[in-house]
Amino acid sequence: MSIPAIPLARGVEAAIEYLTLHFAFLTKALSRLVETGVDALVDAMLWLPPWLFIAALSGLAWKLAGRRIAVFAAAGLLLVWNLGLWAPMVSTLALVLIATLVAVSIGMPLGVLAAVFPGVKRVVAPALDFMQTMPAFVYLIPAIPFFGLGPVSAIVSTVIFAMPPATRLTYLGIEQTPAELVEAADAFGATRAQKLFKIQLPLARPTIMAGVNQTIMLSLSMVVIAAMIGAKGLGGEVWKAIQRFEPGKGFEAGVGVVIVAIILDRITQAVARKSPAAQTR
Repeated sequence: MSIPAIPLARGVEAAIEYLTLHFAFLTKALSRLVETGVDALVDAMLWLPPWLFIAALSGLAWKLAGRRIAVFAAAGLLLVWNLGLWAPMVSTLALVLIATLVAVSIGMPLGVLAAVFPGVKRVVAPALDFMQTMPAFVYLIPAIPFFGLGPVSAIVSTVIFAMPPATRLTYLGIEQTPAELVEAADAFGATRAQKLFKIQLPLARPTIMAGVNQTIMLSLSMVVIAAMIGAKGLGGEVWKAIQRFEPGKGFEAGVGVVIVAIILDRITQAVARKSPAAQTR
């Protein structure tokens, strides 16, 4: 006697169909608005001459991460420009910046709530486990009926995929505040808000920045995968190389992704190391 299968797939499809039928007009309007903003940011970045953009980013890298990273940023971006991948690189960078900003804006406050209220953590922690173990490609499927093909679906799926580290490392950093400091604050009559903003969050800054770093890296990897649903950028170049079986072009685009990833990774790591809390540990 066979046991009937649970209609999980049909249930998910029915839910997506219902939501699409009743709320797609809102998501499509939001999609057009966000896409306009993304295009404006990309156009603004492309308006700058590549040499000026490279000089500005290299100067920022020198100030935040030191001379070696600045030299690498300049050499790497010059290579991207030379390979004719400047426009795709700028598109990828814009998508990563927007997705990271949204993911951190949602994830960090959620992490603070999880650290302050145990009930929130009991709900958030299993949800983060689920989000981090779900295969990345799965997030692309429900984004299409709501937001259509293009960069907005890529941003939405990237935010969902990349948000867990920002949330998890925020509440871990707050929870790792030395108990002696918390007890001293309680003894002096500090309120919960004073403890949070004057003791716990400043001391948790290195851990929180590690979460931001991981969010950036996950955003970059997901934006490349999201080229399958029209995200363009360097991921689009990789996807075109796969479709046309052009391994050389795919390798060039892959090198561009690596260069962007290393620059963003080293800059955020340097910011975390320079925080006062990190220097006192």
